[in-house]
Amino acid sequence: MKKRCTACVAAMVGIALVLSSCGGTNAKTIKRMQQLEEGVSSPTTEAELKAAIQKYQTRVEDMVLANQQIGIWYKMLGSRYLDNQMYGEALEAFRMATTYYPANQNLYYYVAVCAGYMANQSLDYSATGSTAQKFNYLKLAESAYLEALKIDSKYARALYGIGVLYIFELDEPGKAIPYLETLAEVEKRNVDGMFLLANAYYQTFEFEKAMAVYDKIISTTTSDEKKAQAEANKRQVLEAAYAG
Repeated sequence: MKKRCTACVAAMVGIALVLSSCGGTNAKTIKRMQQLEEGVSSPTTEAELKAAIQKYQTRVEDMVLANQQIGIWYKMLGSRYLDNQMYGEALEAFRMATTYYPANQNLYYYVAVCAGYMANQSLDYSATGSTAQKFNYLKLAESAYLEALKIDSKYARALYGIGVLYIFELDEPGKAIPYLETLAEVEKRNVDGMFLLANAYYQTFEFEKAMAVYDKIISTTTSDEKKAQAEANKRQVLEAAYAG
């Protein structure tokens, strides 16, 4: 029975798509098909109404299951495109996945990542001197990160991503600070996040805070390279502080 219902759902979806492509789904046609398939026409008695509810409840459950699977497939497709650096296609697949899973912060994170890649690939092919397309992709990335953080305010990857976006792409380091401070609380040993936070402090002339973060990096990291980088950056902050 379950296999039959699932097959019927797939058939209905396919038929609906065909009807849509021909200028709009005919609701009356689909309703007649459902009635024929389920053996429900115009129930009037209590028994007929209960039977109709039960039959269509099964259909609803199958449709929910089908939509859930479609959402998963869009996510898988987006991941495959992303792995192959097909960022435009990946962006569209993840966008579609959010229509099935609108409360999934991971999907919005990947939308933001893909939008960031697309921004960096946006070229002014018309030679107009306009950077509008790049800016639009960057703002899309921002809105997607913010949506992910609206769902989960402590989502580390989105906190880091929006920090990178504000500091290096949108040139708004002040906006990055609260997100990176949250990241520092959520992941206390995230050295890359600390570097971003120190950078944001430095660019907003909060030199004491920047030096404190570099000190924390030096005492936290086990990487000689990162320790040396933090020490060099701290010296640069000191010079800027004294120069001021």
